[in-house]
Amino acid sequence: MTDALKRLSDEGVAIWLDDLSRKRLKTGNLAELVRDKHVVGVTTNPTIFQKAIGGKDDSYDEQLRDLAVRGVTTEEAIRMITTADVREAADVLRPVYDASNGRDGRVSIEVDPRLAHQTEATFAEARQLWWLVDRPNVFIKIPATKAGLPAIAATLGEGVSVNVTLIFSLERYRAVMDAFLTGLEKAKAAGRDLSTIESVASFFVSRVDTEIDKRLDKIGGDAKALRSKAALANARLAYQAYEEVFGSADGRREPSDRWKALEAAGAKPQRPLWASTGVKDPALPDTLYVTELVAPGTVNTMPEATLDAVGDHGEITGDTITGGYAQAQADMDAIAAAGVDYDDVVQVLEDEGVEKFEASWIELLDTVTASLQDFAQKTGK
Repeated sequence: MTDALKRLSDEGVAIWLDDLSRKRLKTGNLAELVRDKHVVGVTTNPTIFQKAIGGKDDSYDEQLRDLAVRGVTTEEAIRMITTADVREAADVLRPVYDASNGRDGRVSIEVDPRLAHQTEATFAEARQLWWLVDRPNVFIKIPATKAGLPAIAATLGEGVSVNVTLIFSLERYRAVMDAFLTGLEKAKAAGRDLSTIESVASFFVSRVDTEIDKRLDKIGGDAKALRSKAALANARLAYQAYEEVFGSADGRREPSDRWKALEAAGAKPQRPLWASTGVKDPALPDTLYVTELVAPGTVNTMPEATLDAVGDHGEITGDTITGGYAQAQADMDAIAAAGVDYDDVVQVLEDEGVEKFEASWIELLDTVTASLQDFAQKTGK
């Protein structure tokens, strides 16, 4: 079942799991995925934690009871619970981290999504989470909002490894890479060891098709023939932008002078990470956003259903990105000509992404508040 996953890994794609729960940790499931399915990293987000903690998983009960007895606030309880899960997952993945010289074996935890438009608060929370988890193989996730960009640079400048999330547009992705370079330049100026700082840029995929296909259907006629082309085209053009800064693996493209200077000082490139790779449209192959986004030096973080689908019937045919830039641009041009406003699409997606994570966080707050009150009543506190 893992042959396709091994081939994917051999092509230079790091396979990460887009999920985490205490049950997954306690049962040894995460360790099994690392051992048997080539999983070398884990990503989390507020929605994942809400589903884990808000579900019927009683493995959180003991900690919730202790927190209730101590009378901690809901927000403190959430951070104690989530950082505990991330810390344990980081320990499970530590051998991968060591074997890959810090490149993989990483676990991501996101800043409070309510801070997405607050630069200083995001930076402060990023440093707090880095300290709380206290593992070298953690990534602090910061959204690529306009306010997030300077926070990303500042956090990297402190030597903290960052997973930049919620990237939808090519323009914003270029700004993210600029923030990454700025952050490393800050770290270099401060005398930090650049070789210890890792970063990935999480470029969202399936949501682009969902939004653009909806608009194409509304336009109707010949426009509907362009359905399900936007997400792959957008991601492939993002990889082209990546090569413009960091160079190509085969030497076709020279890296920028700015990156050369940092690389000479020991820095590692910020890898593109394909996020939101679970297929939303049942008419599409369930492995589409994995098999069609294969290129060296990338990461693909998958829900477990997608991971299983790729392992079961995914067809890995080599690099499916670098030879497709011209077609990708043609597809995006055709979509624009049909009447779809790309700039509006990506702004809507960013706004929705922040709103969804905020909603999940608020729901998590409500769930944990109720649990703490329940345990407090039971223990007479």
